[in-house]
Amino acid sequence: MTTILVVEDLPDNAELADRVLSSQGYEVLKAADAETGLQMAVERQPDLILVDLGLPDVDGQTLVGWMRRMPEFARTPILAWTAWPEETAAKMVKAYGCNGYIRKPLTSIPQFMAQIAAYLR
Repeated sequence: MTTILVVEDLPDNAELADRVLSSQGYEVLKAADAETGLQMAVERQPDLILVDLGLPDVDGQTLVGWMRRMPEFARTPILAWTAWPEETAAKMVKAYGCNGYIRKPLTSIPQFMAQIAAYLR
């Protein structure tokens, strides 16, 4: 089963991602902060990681930087999940080693699923 780690501090956003992804057959792991997210990523080796950029302990950009320095995540798709303006999000993706980003709030489940599927090919 394909596993997706969602690192998101807002319970409503994390639960929505969980419900949508689980309904499509993905195993979903949830972490509410960067420290827990990193620990879960190392222990479970997810197939894709969705990271909120504004986390309570360490920002998402730093978390992505840590992961990218670890050989086991060199090929893992890491997506920023952010409400930041599109131009800012695009710069963050490039600067911090994300494969792409998905905009919040989630307004189209088919579009969200298509974006996720595109990075899992």
